[in-house]
Amino acid sequence: MKFSKENLIASSELVDVYRDGDTCVKLFKEGVRKTNPLYEALTHSRVEDTGLRVPIIHELSVIDGRWAIHMDLIEGKTLADLMKEDPDNMDKYLNDMVDIQLEIHSKTVPKLSKLKDKISRQINSLTEIDDVKKYELLTRLESMPKHTKLCHGNFTPENVIYNEKGIYVVDWIAARQGNASADVGRTYLLLSLRCPEIADKYLNLFCEKTKTSKKYVQQWLPIVAAAHLPDAKPEEHDFLMKWVDVVEYE
Repeated sequence: MKFSKENLIASSELVDVYRDGDTCVKLFKEGVRKTNPLYEALTHSRVEDTGLRVPIIHELSVIDGRWAIHMDLIEGKTLADLMKEDPDNMDKYLNDMVDIQLEIHSKTVPKLSKLKDKISRQINSLTEIDDVKKYELLTRLESMPKHTKLCHGNFTPENVIYNEKGIYVVDWIAARQGNASADVGRTYLLLSLRCPEIADKYLNLFCEKTKTSKKYVQQWLPIVAAAHLPDAKPEEHDFLMKWVDVVEYE
């Protein structure tokens, strides 16, 4: 296939995504190590096996020296689009969002990497905080209950797509097995950064539906805020650092 600007759907530091009929091609940039596409394809394929409504990978190939993942093109409106277009139905959309995340958390994928290990690596890599703060965060992480639920890792309204076939969840590169409240904590922080007006409503609804203590989810926030720092945009840094410095909740 020929890759042209007309077929370009999205672009990032690592990939360009192109439309190819009813499929899309995630074309990795030159110089990206093959561990990236291979790991992403393996992680996504393991999520496919859960039966969740996700894009299906059809092929992994090399095109002009660049690795490529060929998968279903999921068209429709994102949950973020619907929330902006129809704010009067925000409660319904938030309810959908939490129910979809709970369906994800109901699955287990034993061969998936552990979320706890990923968070530990991210915190250890930080240069913004001193060793004492790292120790405090890692000690708290180690003390948290160890679960094996499927966690999306980047569950936001932008990654939920509605179309005539149903509701799909995309972007599974960060999927791991772990504690659902850590996954919810990350979603809460991302909403606080991008859609602060609905962040607390989302968290309250999750806690209500699952009978989870809000304080328990909040205990994850300094941990997941620190773990997000390596990938954070410059304008997000100060906000995340404030959460990292929170020690305890009353």
